[in-house]
Amino acid sequence: MAYDFDLYVIGAGSGGVRAARFAAGFGAKVAVAESRYLGGTCVNVGCVPKKLLVYGAHFAEDFEQASGFGWGLDEAQFDWPTLIANKDREINRLNGIYRNLLVNSGVTLHEGHAKIVDPHQVEINGERFTAKNILIATGGWPQIPEIPGHEHAISSNQAFFLKELPKRVLVVGGGYIAVEFAGIFHGLGAKTTLLYRGELFLRGFDGSVRKHLQEELTKRGMDLQFNADIERIEKQADGSLKVTLKDGFQLEADCVFYATGRRPMLDNLGLENTGVKLDKKGFVEVDELYQTAEPSILALGDVIGRVQLTPVALAEGMAVARRLFKPEQYRPVDYKMIPTAVFSLPNIGTVGLTEEEAREAGHEVQIFESRFRPMKLTLTECQERTLMKLVVDARTDKVLGCHMVGPDAGEIVQGLAIALKAGATKRDFDETIGVHPTAAEEFVTMRTPVAG
Repeated sequence: MAYDFDLYVIGAGSGGVRAARFAAGFGAKVAVAESRYLGGTCVNVGCVPKKLLVYGAHFAEDFEQASGFGWGLDEAQFDWPTLIANKDREINRLNGIYRNLLVNSGVTLHEGHAKIVDPHQVEINGERFTAKNILIATGGWPQIPEIPGHEHAISSNQAFFLKELPKRVLVVGGGYIAVEFAGIFHGLGAKTTLLYRGELFLRGFDGSVRKHLQEELTKRGMDLQFNADIERIEKQADGSLKVTLKDGFQLEADCVFYATGRRPMLDNLGLENTGVKLDKKGFVEVDELYQTAEPSILALGDVIGRVQLTPVALAEGMAVARRLFKPEQYRPVDYKMIPTAVFSLPNIGTVGLTEEEAREAGHEVQIFESRFRPMKLTLTECQERTLMKLVVDARTDKVLGCHMVGPDAGEIVQGLAIALKAGATKRDFDETIGVHPTAAEEFVTMRTPVAG
């Protein structure tokens, strides 16, 4: 049978665009459908605008520290609408770039909501198209629990478009999105409370990292409330919000921001017309080749719920394009040693196993850890400390994990991720000459284990 397209991609986020562009470059006839914005979550309501807001929040520290270096500054003033307008302009520019990337690659762009009619057919804007392969790359969507008054809360989607900076913000959640936005609001001058139902935020990260960040945020004056959860939210006559916790304690806020998880975006996608199966958490179930239970339908990125990071979706998109249309270049995605950053203030950078994971996996471990006040702060009143940590296999000397909390942690850990991927040992680290004076050199000068 002759199909209209070799590949029909639903969703123009990072993974979908990468798969579409490269498939077209390999000679396939490709279409992409997008109902919202080109670039997906990351470009529009995720990592890109979030990082811009983090940069904005960081200036408060720079102004504070400048006097130690002889700078006399008038009182700094912050204007939220200016930051948001400039952020919007940059996102619009990136939308245009994504459009050009697709069109210049020879991909047909369909703007509208695509629905799968059967395993080889998609309907969009009243038209139907056939495809040999259909790729679901629709991403995730933030969800707010349906407690009384949940309609008064916002998610990350709305946070990027607030008309003004709230004076009092209550951030609910313990993952990286909650921690990052708490840092943004706090850094920009809002009275910020971070509330999490668990013992300590950032579950799954190294224990030293979690505790160190807790100490630093507390030092900065952020209100951290753990083992706490919201019972209800009530809007007051003056527009403020009264928040009642499950233990009866009450808080007042101008904005309640929920970052308690994301669900796969499968609304009105037509999966009931196919044999596609979902897993227990509602994500699309795929095999190691990103194939669903319906052989002609594939899925990747946040919608499959594996590792929900933009670079991972990009790698998955490349793998799908190669396997389908350039099999001689195909290689599977390696999910080990994926580096990641949390753009909290201070930043977190991490790659490889945590100390807890290494011990659980049966490794006999040596831990090397350093906490120090960065050189930049020695002329200031700021008491922030940086944490660097290596998790080493005592038997093989192999570095299993690398963790950092401090300025530019993500930038530093990216380079170390290559070393860990290549199987570097602690001896390799020790024999590498440091760049002096930098914080990064601490990773190659730690000689004495703190624990084994």
